[in-house]
Amino acid sequence: MRNEVATRPFLVIQRLLVIGGVACLGWYAFVATRAWRYQTAKHAVAVQMPVTPPSADAGRPADNPPVPPSDLPIGDPIGRIEVPRLHLSAVVANGDDDGTLRVAIGHLPDTPLPWEQGNSALAGHRDTFFRGLRGIRVGDDMRVLTPYGDFTYQVTRTVIVMPNDLSVLEPTPQATLTLVTCYPFSYIGHAPKRFILQAARLERRPS
Repeated sequence: MRNEVATRPFLVIQRLLVIGGVACLGWYAFVATRAWRYQTAKHAVAVQMPVTPPSADAGRPADNPPVPPSDLPIGDPIGRIEVPRLHLSAVVANGDDDGTLRVAIGHLPDTPLPWEQGNSALAGHRDTFFRGLRGIRVGDDMRVLTPYGDFTYQVTRTVIVMPNDLSVLEPTPQATLTLVTCYPFSYIGHAPKRFILQAARLERRPS
């Protein structure tokens, strides 16, 4: 009888742990499925031309110029990023809120868009879309495909910073792509630092 009484709390704890584990797995499956559906649905849409091409007449302004960042709805796809060596390919959406980052790589709205000049910043979770960045190297090529053109970048540096260090988001005179994710990659819980990757846009080569 005493043994049964002594083991009862352990059985309760054991069952609670099993229930908690099943709940966590169910939530992860839900989030992963939602992200997969978004990526599948927006993979091609993200790079389709939403406007007519600019007029060939240099004296006339474009009929539909690119949309400024302030006018883009949060959560709307703006393109796709690819890192060929790492086999990384994911849709980029405007916004850095939780809802956007669950299903896509997010563009920080306060920074230029990839087709503009300056320092364009993208954020992603280290355990989903940016998991492969742990293997990135200086000199790696990256591509950003958008409705306003495809752009090639070359990684120039990686750095580890604290979350309150915003110097990596400062404007740059040249077209730059900055990727932000949590660090360390294998950390359990809220990671204390940020992994920063910066890449310079390469000049377009004539086709």
